[in-house]
Amino acid sequence: MPTQLLLTRSLNQHFAAPVTAFLNALHVHPAYPEAPITNAFAMELLVFLVLIGYFVAVRLSLNVERPAGVQHLAEMTHEAALEQTESIIGHGHERFTAYLTTLFLFILLSNLLGLIPGLESPTANVVVPLGFALVTFIYYHYHGVRENGFAYIKQFLGPVWWLYPLLLPIEIISHFARVLSLTVRLYANMFAGDLLSLVAFSIIPVGIPLLALGLHLGVAVIQAYVFFLLAAIYLSLAVAHDH
Repeated sequence: MPTQLLLTRSLNQHFAAPVTAFLNALHVHPAYPEAPITNAFAMELLVFLVLIGYFVAVRLSLNVERPAGVQHLAEMTHEAALEQTESIIGHGHERFTAYLTTLFLFILLSNLLGLIPGLESPTANVVVPLGFALVTFIYYHYHGVRENGFAYIKQFLGPVWWLYPLLLPIEIISHFARVLSLTVRLYANMFAGDLLSLVAFSIIPVGIPLLALGLHLGVAVIQAYVFFLLAAIYLSLAVAHDH
């Protein structure tokens, strides 16, 4: 059985039976029925609860005359996201800002968990970045079809009709390659960051680990922003009318 974090062990102690029963009902058989909840899932659940708490705190603290610190932070995040989506997507960008902002915050917090003793970054598990990539893939194609209707297929065909048979499979492969690119970029960087921190603490417990943690922090922020940026770019291409 793989090593379990404290939170994971606690969740399995209380919820292993119903979770295993639920998975079996879906014809999914966990490798360890007595511990079906993984560290990655437990960390994602923690991030989800933290974000829910943050959003509730923002909602309860809204005040026009004397805004609290959490409101200032939310406003700065929202304004920065709006500015980015407007410059990338253009007209109608507002409807995508909520998804992109939530995606950024979720990935950022997931990346930063690895800096806290006793926790780990769920994004260092390849399944989690793959989930983000697949949801983004479905999201931008859905809005591409919604915005352009059947004309959305022109994005896969190119400007010259006699090249359609050649360009169609190439474009389909390139779009699926985006899922691979998003997944590998986030996973590889966070896995390497966690591994570097572990090695630094194992070899030299003083001084050097601080540099490794600083590097991990920088990578965590940059990778969350890169994922946000690429998702916004894919959305802008999908909803554009000049295919």
